[in-house]
Amino acid sequence: MKIRLITVVTFIIIGLFVFIMVSGFKPYYQNKPWPVPDNYKNMKNAVPSSAESINEGKELYATHCKSCHGAKGLGDGPKAAQLKTEPGDFSKTDFQSQSDGSIFYKTTEGRDDMPNFKKKIPDADDRWSLVNYIRTLKK
Repeated sequence: MKIRLITVVTFIIIGLFVFIMVSGFKPYYQNKPWPVPDNYKNMKNAVPSSAESINEGKELYATHCKSCHGAKGLGDGPKAAQLKTEPGDFSKTDFQSQSDGSIFYKTTEGRDDMPNFKKKIPDADDRWSLVNYIRTLKK
């Protein structure tokens, strides 16, 4: 009787675990808001979007961002599964509706699994070119 109860409870626990994994359950901390200071929200892109700027941004993206965010910015890069936080989908309207300054801030400062790029990409104009390239990743 006792062994049967233990077996039933074990199967219930395993079933719940499988259900949670299959249903795509994401802990709260993965979707927490990312506040951006007002001075960044209102900041204008210092580098006009041009073919040259977008190509520079694309090269930087391939070097620094693609491994987590994926080739098309869908958040499906090879390192994405190892992260505690979801890398996000740059092609979605809610991402693309952010100001250039907000994207620049997040790229510059980082948080959680997202590193800051002040040292890796020290030239602010290069980070603005990265923003210009990220803008091309919309659906």
